[in-house]
Amino acid sequence: MAGLGGGPAAFGRCTHAVVRALPESLCRQALRSAPGPEVDFARAEREHQLYVGVLRGKLGLQVLELPADESLPDCVFVEDAAVVCEETALLTRPGAPSRRKEVEAMKKVLESLNLNIVEMVDENATLDGGDVLFTGREFFVGLSRRTNQRGAEILADTFKDYAVSTVPVHDSLHLKSFCSMAGPNLIAIGSSEAAQKALKTMQQMSDHRYDKLTVPDDAAANCIYLNIPSKGHVLLHRAPEEYPESAKVFEKLKDHMLIPIANTELEKVDGALTCCSVLINKTSEL
Repeated sequence: MAGLGGGPAAFGRCTHAVVRALPESLCRQALRSAPGPEVDFARAEREHQLYVGVLRGKLGLQVLELPADESLPDCVFVEDAAVVCEETALLTRPGAPSRRKEVEAMKKVLESLNLNIVEMVDENATLDGGDVLFTGREFFVGLSRRTNQRGAEILADTFKDYAVSTVPVHDSLHLKSFCSMAGPNLIAIGSSEAAQKALKTMQQMSDHRYDKLTVPDDAAANCIYLNIPSKGHVLLHRAPEEYPESAKVFEKLKDHMLIPIANTELEKVDGALTCCSVLINKTSEL
């Protein structure tokens, strides 16, 4: 989940990114929503290094990279462990019990940034950051296999300045498995019936009218929007060799600096682009 600025004007501003190295245990032990081909670890590592390289080298973010933990096969998916907005970080309680310990390393790194830390200690609550869509104006929280109503309520209590609406998620792992923000007022959304139904729910819940960018492939609707002072509007999106028709839709965004990024291997274990970083806009001094 991106801690992308406060309010619409600052949406997408970002100074820091937290990422985590891949454990080799990911290949055989990472959670999967469905059986599928084995992850090519060397290729997954290369793709992840390119992703981190874009954040650090191309975009100039301060990247904090946590070491891999072989006992936590899903730990590269840092987004699920924290929701950061402005100077506050909510440490989540991931829906999969095997992932709960991932929060410990996240807590330490976010404390090093002097953020206001809120911990989700209610044992009835579950929340994965992949179910949290922050639009700059409000939060949408997917109620999924990994996130429940109590988790959404704690998020609402934590970020009281923003409205929080819940969206049922039935056929996907997370809300952001088929949507994300592609700009300050722009929701990227997949074309499946489930994605379109979720979008309709979000539109009904919100007092604000968002523009939408519909892409043919649900997985390609997960992209990363950033507003970098020296670069302007930046969008990291899935590569044309993976999703050629969706890439053509992104290429119509003439005001964006477009950066295609392959995610072929981590997609095999339900990973998307937003899953692999927690983005933070640090406005006060460390």
